[in-house]
Amino acid sequence: MTSPVGPEFLALQQALIGRYSLDRELGRGGMGIVFLARDVALDRLVAIKLLPPAMAAQPALRERFRREAQMAAKLSHPNIIPIFAVEQVGDFVFFVMAYVEGDTLGQRLRTKGPLSPREATRLIQEVAWALAYAHLREIVHRDVKPDNILLEAGTGRALVSDFGIARATATSAGTAVGEVLGTAQYMSPEQACGEPVDGRSDLYSLGVVAFFALSGKLPFDAPDVPALLAQHITKPAPPLASLAPGVPKRLARAVDKCLAKDPAQRYQTGEALGEAVAQSSEVAREVPAPIRVWLSRGEAVRPVLYGWTGLLGIATIAEFITYIIGRSGNPWDNIPWLVGPWVVFALYRLYHTQQVLAAGYGLEDMRLALRQHIERRKEELAFEFDREPPWWAKLIRKISWAGLAFSAGVVGYLWLPGVTMRPELFGWLFGGGVLTALSGGILGRLFPGKRMPAKDSMLEYRAKLLEGPLGKRLIALSSIGLTRTLPAAATHRPTEVAIGLAAEALFEALPKETRKTLKHLPEIVRELENDARTLRARVEELSGMLADVTEGRVMTASATLQRDPDEAGSLDETREKLKTELTATRDLAAKRMAQSVAALENIRLDLLRLKAGVGSLDDLSAELTAALELQGELRAAVQGKEAVDRLLAPKETTPTPA
Repeated sequence: MTSPVGPEFLALQQALIGRYSLDRELGRGGMGIVFLARDVALDRLVAIKLLPPAMAAQPALRERFRREAQMAAKLSHPNIIPIFAVEQVGDFVFFVMAYVEGDTLGQRLRTKGPLSPREATRLIQEVAWALAYAHLREIVHRDVKPDNILLEAGTGRALVSDFGIARATATSAGTAVGEVLGTAQYMSPEQACGEPVDGRSDLYSLGVVAFFALSGKLPFDAPDVPALLAQHITKPAPPLASLAPGVPKRLARAVDKCLAKDPAQRYQTGEALGEAVAQSSEVAREVPAPIRVWLSRGEAVRPVLYGWTGLLGIATIAEFITYIIGRSGNPWDNIPWLVGPWVVFALYRLYHTQQVLAAGYGLEDMRLALRQHIERRKEELAFEFDREPPWWAKLIRKISWAGLAFSAGVVGYLWLPGVTMRPELFGWLFGGGVLTALSGGILGRLFPGKRMPAKDSMLEYRAKLLEGPLGKRLIALSSIGLTRTLPAAATHRPTEVAIGLAAEALFEALPKETRKTLKHLPEIVRELENDARTLRARVEELSGMLADVTEGRVMTASATLQRDPDEAGSLDETREKLKTELTATRDLAAKRMAQSVAALENIRLDLLRLKAGVGSLDDLSAELTAALELQGELRAAVQGKEAVDRLLAPKETTPTPA
């Protein structure tokens, strides 16, 4: 870890040693500090939201924070970040929630600008579903805004977080009437007035979020909060289409309806809003990165190939005509130059298709992705070309057609009876007409001389080829010699390894003289890592045995136990004794594993303190000494493993003499 750490990080980590390993601070808000951490026992990443100690000392704020966690912990929905635990340790009040890798919608909009209509449609639907689920349980979020919506990396799934000022609408306790809580830019009129609110208030806030996500602008803006709230209460929101004309009309109307001043004029439920935006456009499937690369690869090469083929093709046609007329030249020499580049391009595309197959995707994935790409392209073409062209574009179109007609007239003239023409003259006339038509055609692609339909014919042709028999042959050809490999994203780094690597990085950042003094630290860290990893594997193994104690294992253990007459008993007694032995050994291994991780954590904390200038070498040396002593106890845990292995091992029986 190289980023600076605050006093809350060090103090909270000290309080949670052995249970959670804090990695770094993720962010701060009005009601808490969020840390990325690892759950030691379950070996998973989690996010810990801590109420700042200064606020935790105030009963009202502490109660509101605890209410946030308790409310959110009741909610279990794919689009709501789950809460695992709500705890108070000493002066620390916090809750533990799932860690979702990704950015907030606010970060996404600030860095990349507005969402496309398709992205926004999916976002609105998923947030509406999450709010509908909460509203059915009489919970209102009351602070729906971009920074409270997380976009999961890889999938793009939207998850609602921070029910920080939510309250059960059926209870009398909570926010008093007249108290305004929330974020002013996204606040509903009734919430701005301090009136009681229900789920329709959240839908208004979601409407503001959608308005901002699609247009890049808020419906209301003012220099101060009172003026902003006054606009929410009294001023009608501008139509979304006036600021984002490219948004589909149905989607724009759905957002506008969310922003109605009267709650009765809005959608009454999240489900209704979800259905409305679903009708505006089909929600796109997330296209994985390998298929996105496959779709776009070669896009820059195709125009060059088309131009080359067009020019060489026209020249070849001209040579064929002059060959027929004057029997001069050999137009067949041009065929390899026409076909060769396309053969190379086909091999290039086969290579990238093989890469997609090696990543675990199939023909159906590529077909669906191509169809989705076509739909997106239609949206782009509709925005770019589905309108009345300017006069000069129409003129270019007419000149292009005139050039083509002139070339055709020259060819037709040669077929008239008794007509002859010198090849050189034919070349100039025919070539001039073709060049005029080709130049106009190229300009026409950029500036169409008529209203163009929202359709990419070449993409449609590709889709038909892929969906036909040729698609299956393409996959079969691309699968030749294919070797599938495991994606790098599937690798896992256990908690103890992550802490050890962080400790070693901190050690390497120390001054050279300090590293010499602590020269044994990397070795101790690696041994603790190995011990913790071995014990973690043992805990998992013993847990599996306890979950599924097979009859064979019980009988084997019974034969061992019954060597001593005092140990003899029924099969049930033997099973219970075996479970007791396994449980005791597992719990000991889990305890030792937690101790080894805690030792690693203490070393890392002392290194952090040393780097921050608040620690000492003596403290770190003491931790290293304690770690060495712990390693002797860990050896005993390994010996306990061997004892249980002997208990479960099959025993040889002595044959009975005949």
